[in-house]
Amino acid sequence: MTRVVDNLFAQGARMVSEEAIEMTLASLRAYWGEHEHVALAWSGGKDSTAALTLIVHLIEAGELPRPKALYVFYAQTRQELLPIEVSAQLIIEKLRERDWIEFQEVTAPLDKRFWVYILGRGVPPPNNNTLRWCTRQIKVDPMTAALASALDGIDGSALMITGVRQGESAVRDGRIAMSCGKDGAECGQGWYQKVLPEAKGIRGRLATLAPLLHWRVCIIWDWLKVYAPQPEFGGWPTAILADAYGGDDAVEKNARTGCLECPLAEDDTAVQNIIAMPQWSYLAPVREIRALHRWMREPAQRIRKAGAETLKSGKIAKNPQRMGPLTFAARLHAMDTVLDIQRRVNEEADRRGRPRLDIINAEEEARIRELIAAETWPDGWSGNEPSAAVWLDRVNQDGSVEPLLFRDLVGT
Repeated sequence: MTRVVDNLFAQGARMVSEEAIEMTLASLRAYWGEHEHVALAWSGGKDSTAALTLIVHLIEAGELPRPKALYVFYAQTRQELLPIEVSAQLIIEKLRERDWIEFQEVTAPLDKRFWVYILGRGVPPPNNNTLRWCTRQIKVDPMTAALASALDGIDGSALMITGVRQGESAVRDGRIAMSCGKDGAECGQGWYQKVLPEAKGIRGRLATLAPLLHWRVCIIWDWLKVYAPQPEFGGWPTAILADAYGGDDAVEKNARTGCLECPLAEDDTAVQNIIAMPQWSYLAPVREIRALHRWMREPAQRIRKAGAETLKSGKIAKNPQRMGPLTFAARLHAMDTVLDIQRRVNEEADRRGRPRLDIINAEEEARIRELIAAETWPDGWSGNEPSAAVWLDRVNQDGSVEPLLFRDLVGT
């Protein structure tokens, strides 16, 4: 048994699974020596934070050799729940104390950020049916670009560590199962892939490994709440992160969270957990963002195509008179609403001496106003289209016309 596992089990009380730790070490040791450099894709969430803090500890404890460079890329989406962002910034301070770690905070270009894209360009909030644009735009693409840039300056290959686990998502579990045996993927010791599908410009130079693949959510809580905060394991400020998810009381389904009042989720249980805590109760106004997302999707706040669209092939598009972007009036109202929520939260934060909320910062607000003043619309829209609340005739695929019912507009 390794020194790390010995130390864990010497603590008494509730213990991290010996088998889980041993499997993680075996997974890391199996592939660690095949790559000169190691990188960690860190979202600030529970799983990637567990992976990050554990691996830094394993290196410092001598269980893993220090690589030529350890790169840590933090996906700064500007949409994190406040306790998660506070925890991330405290962890970043500790990472910067280690001169052998190359740290980079990765943020999407200004015009691609969540609220700038919605309010500046008028793109409606993402939804699960037709317009799920957010994850790739504010997280995946910026991280891929940062990885490619880092690899351009090094010799050899890099091993990318992720916090992916089985059991967190049925869709993800299916993707893991289908990938095993393809493109050099192995699933015996973690989930190891020699090809990163999204990173076309760095294929062959980057492999990925998920050494926590087998960890149950209770083991994540053990590490984040009990062990990682202790000085002998790094003294990481991770307990607040576990509490944000509900900690020991969170089941796997509810122990996941994305952006602040994510418009793709049925409900944001993490926000509910947080505002139920006395120290974070002042964040309650952020719950109003969910209603704002719904409001921005309504026909009255948007424009629509006036008639059937003809494709390059000459055929009529399948969704004639489709609803499109937000009007300028809707964008300004939504921005005022978000800024008011932010103001109210921060006034109470200042009164209590608590961390402030930063949903739309000064740079983003200025850019939104600039794009609106320039009458910016998404590609393919001029702003001369009619209001989506107007009752129009429906143009069918065969060119025939029939009345378009209001329920059709609402359901778009």
